[in-house]
Amino acid sequence: MKKLLAAVTVALLALSAGAHAKDWTTIRFGVDASYPPFESKASDGKLVGFDIDLGNEICARLKAKCVWVENDFDGMIPALKAKKFDGVLSSMSMTPQRAEQIAFSSKLFNTPTRLVAKKGSGIKPTPESLAGKTVGVEQGTIQETYAKTYWEPKGAKVVPYQNQDQVYADLLSGRLDAALQDAVQADIGFLKTPRGAGYEFVGKDLVDPKILGNGAGIGLRKEDTDLKAKIDKAIADILKDGTYKKLEKKYFDFDVYGG
Repeated sequence: MKKLLAAVTVALLALSAGAHAKDWTTIRFGVDASYPPFESKASDGKLVGFDIDLGNEICARLKAKCVWVENDFDGMIPALKAKKFDGVLSSMSMTPQRAEQIAFSSKLFNTPTRLVAKKGSGIKPTPESLAGKTVGVEQGTIQETYAKTYWEPKGAKVVPYQNQDQVYADLLSGRLDAALQDAVQADIGFLKTPRGAGYEFVGKDLVDPKILGNGAGIGLRKEDTDLKAKIDKAIADILKDGTYKKLEKKYFDFDVYGG
């Protein structure tokens, strides 16, 4: 009888564990599709970009179905915590402040931050030059934090927008004097397009590891350690076997992974 009870107990425990085990046959990634060439929408409405390709490749290696959930960038971390999706794959920089709330995968790439303004404006990315000027940023980004930390207290007006497309729209209309964002995104997604013809980078790359971080990764819930381990292994394999370079060449003619 004791043996029977023990067997039943073991079976019930196994069922209980199975019921609570995470099933990663489907992985949902949160994305803000306003940041080409990392993530944007093609004319047919399909999500495209470097992050999208990386996410799909990770899912393929984990034999999981990739589901992309569109979300405003400033709401990514709350939505991740609320389990609206399983990871944030949307050019999210890994910063100490964010790491207090969520975990991150291994690094996906590391790109600088730069200011864009009209050609010949004379604007520089300094508190003195931006005093009295209006600077557009995407809400919830490291660029918003940087501008509000260093420039706003010295007289700059920092205006947050729900997505990067809205920032550029107001820059073009003249409602903004400058825009602060990822340098690669600004170069490929704006400056090298017809609408960015009258604009240029002003000043050098901004450096501040505490606010701007040291590269982008996939944001994950801290408790999902099993998913982080699977994703980190997939990223390592993608880097090792040359797949990363192959995907990178579709969008960039330089090393976007960084040091």
